[in-house]
Amino acid sequence: MNIPSLQQVVSAEEWALRCDLAACYRLAALHGWSDLVFTHISAKLPASVTGGEHHFLINPYGLMFEEITASSLVKVDMQCNKLHDSPFPVNPAGFVIHSAVHEARPEAGCVLHTHTRAGVAVSAQKQGVLAISQQSTFVLASLAYHDYEGVAFRPDEKPRLQADLGNANFLVLRNHGLLTVGPTIADAFLGMYVLESTCQIQVAALAGQNGAGGLTAVRPQIVAGVAEAMRVQTGGMGGAFVWPALLRKLERTDPGYKV
Repeated sequence: MNIPSLQQVVSAEEWALRCDLAACYRLAALHGWSDLVFTHISAKLPASVTGGEHHFLINPYGLMFEEITASSLVKVDMQCNKLHDSPFPVNPAGFVIHSAVHEARPEAGCVLHTHTRAGVAVSAQKQGVLAISQQSTFVLASLAYHDYEGVAFRPDEKPRLQADLGNANFLVLRNHGLLTVGPTIADAFLGMYVLESTCQIQVAALAGQNGAGGLTAVRPQIVAGVAEAMRVQTGGMGGAFVWPALLRKLERTDPGYKV
């Protein structure tokens, strides 16, 4: 695809955000989190760029995650109207969930939503996320659930989703998939890495539990103290601690996202 570069058209701040979001899409594909073209990752533009308006970057609908570049990302408002000329369509139905989260959580710089097999499998389990792994303890410290209401394209679902999410950073969409909220793209990505790992471990553990005499649960007091453990693990930096290493990986394997 021949997509004109926007680097000289947008501000340096917007371009940096575009590069990070394009990298996030490529990394999601690399980790096997994409579902053809049917999920979304949205990033909120800072007020210094928008003049205080709520504007977002989102994927051009129809492109695979590994095809997305900084210049192909589409800028939209809260109704998913395009705010600049783009040859690519946007998916208003797919933005219902994202706009609901951004509206309820103005501090959310990024919302990442997936339909992975492990994520959907755990979302269908009545007990939800189990405290059976170190990864699960980080998730359980800030986890919410939202019941399935069909394909999420009806605006009337937004208040219920917002109420269910509350202040949580991890959301299991029942019978549907996973969602993470972060102040930055790096934070939302790290959150999804931990949540997806939690689900993969749980599916594997449940599949093998009959021969192992059941599962061993993490003690509740350990889960209660996990926030400090996460802070120590990342040096207080959250997703920013691992993001430079992830970008270096892309530079070695898939540097085309920055155009």
